[in-house]
Amino acid sequence: MSARLTIALDAMGGDYGPSVVVPAALDYLAKTQGIALILVGQEALIAKELAGVRHDERLAIHHASQTVGMDEPPSKALRTKKDSSMRVAIELVKSGVAQACVSAGNTGALMATARFVLKTLPFVDRPAIITAVPSQHGSTHLLDLGANVDCTAIQLFQFAVMGSELVTAVEGLAAPKVGLLNIGEEEIKGNEQVKRAHELLVASHLNYVGYVEGDDIYLGDVDVVVMDGFVGNVALKTSEGVAKLLARRLGNSFKKNWATRLAGLAALPVLNRFRQTSDPRRYNGASLLGLRGIVIKSHGGADRIAFENAIRIAEKEIHSNVPERIAMQVASQLDDGRKRAAG
Repeated sequence: MSARLTIALDAMGGDYGPSVVVPAALDYLAKTQGIALILVGQEALIAKELAGVRHDERLAIHHASQTVGMDEPPSKALRTKKDSSMRVAIELVKSGVAQACVSAGNTGALMATARFVLKTLPFVDRPAIITAVPSQHGSTHLLDLGANVDCTAIQLFQFAVMGSELVTAVEGLAAPKVGLLNIGEEEIKGNEQVKRAHELLVASHLNYVGYVEGDDIYLGDVDVVVMDGFVGNVALKTSEGVAKLLARRLGNSFKKNWATRLAGLAALPVLNRFRQTSDPRRYNGASLLGLRGIVIKSHGGADRIAFENAIRIAEKEIHSNVPERIAMQVASQLDDGRKRAAG
């Protein structure tokens, strides 16, 4: 498998484990060439999912005896689960057997383990979690989404650099528009960390557009929105809740009586197009940026379609050399800052 690009999959992670990861892996291999997948986890359970299913040599099993619970404390997982499917999958990235890891497992444990095993890139204080959400102009990338509850100004600045470089690498945008989330666009608003980060970004070579507010995530002309992990996680979970609420209310409205059911049938083509473009499964897969390796976090409740998309994101980041590009960009931005300070 070493001749091909290889992605290690934590087959035991998430709410459904092998019952989702294995079908997603098979679906992915059926649609792509030049990629091999390693299913990491309890061999007997993985083999059970593969029973009677034809697959080629691009799919392999790597046994790991332990699993990490979805509510398990990260410190415990790091200390006592050295042969967990999560840890072993990340170790495969460190050793070079795999070029990326995908896991739907415990977010805190995944971040702690990945940081411990892979280490952070030079000049990166903390890794950050980034994902894309649908927006008026296509998609907007948000970071940090929960890895860092409290952030300094320099860390917010580093997140902006990393997010901008990721979007350039995987989306092909030469100069992504970067915004800093705030409670208003006025210069006087925001806490001290945000104000200081704003100053650093104004002086940088990024395509920084200034402060943005919450509605700009979906309606504004911005490609990357930077925030601390506390705000980011609340914003993401709130958005998920609103989307589910609207979908349920819309569905209930069409089911009220025969007239609304007819209206629903008439509107079905439009609703299907809307569902396809806004389907959260198409955006599943958050990147752990700032590490010396590629790690993708899938939603814990992902189905096979959503998990397959997370694998696709991992492949895109491999081809784009995301960690190397981020390392170069962070070093370059910091060097420019030192030169400006000296001048």
